[in-house]
Amino acid sequence: MTLLQVMPQDAPDEVVLRTRDEARIGAVLKEFGVEYGHWELRATVTANTTQEELLASYRTEVDALCARDGLVLVDVAQLHPASGPEWAERAAKARSAFLEEHRHAEDEVRFFAHGTGCFYLHIEGSVYAVVCEAGDLLSVPAGTRHWFDMGPRPEFAAIRFFKEEEGWVGDFTRDPIAQDFPRLDELLAGDR
Repeated sequence: MTLLQVMPQDAPDEVVLRTRDEARIGAVLKEFGVEYGHWELRATVTANTTQEELLASYRTEVDALCARDGLVLVDVAQLHPASGPEWAERAAKARSAFLEEHRHAEDEVRFFAHGTGCFYLHIEGSVYAVVCEAGDLLSVPAGTRHWFDMGPRPEFAAIRFFKEEEGWVGDFTRDPIAQDFPRLDELLAGDR
């Protein structure tokens, strides 16, 4: 189940809100134009699951979302420890890049078909850490400053949606704010 933790931008150790209540998460995020939803899981994802297989499992939802929002490019970002020896290097490189605050000229739309990842949304003086798990759909509005943590041992498959053919293009802010906030593993440790 999704987790939302809200912290002031200048006090990362202060928790203003921490909840796993999906209705509350949706309501809080909606205030900032962030769409949060949930799709029924239809596929078991392994290291051998192809992009085509995963997209076919969610074809109805993918097509409906693309038609509704004018999305033209759909792909799958996937990291799985069993995918081979290059996994650790790819995972470390990807994690490092996405842990830098950035924004996009279009909405960042993701459906988590497998695993876990955390979007940190830097909005109006606060940071909203949204831990997404399998079944979660999140749409971050264009221009929203954010970063993403896939954890120290990334394992996830996310269907990505774009309005432009170029796909993922990040405008990095060079603000070091992300360095001060708890990482995904620290957020999840708070539940123990």
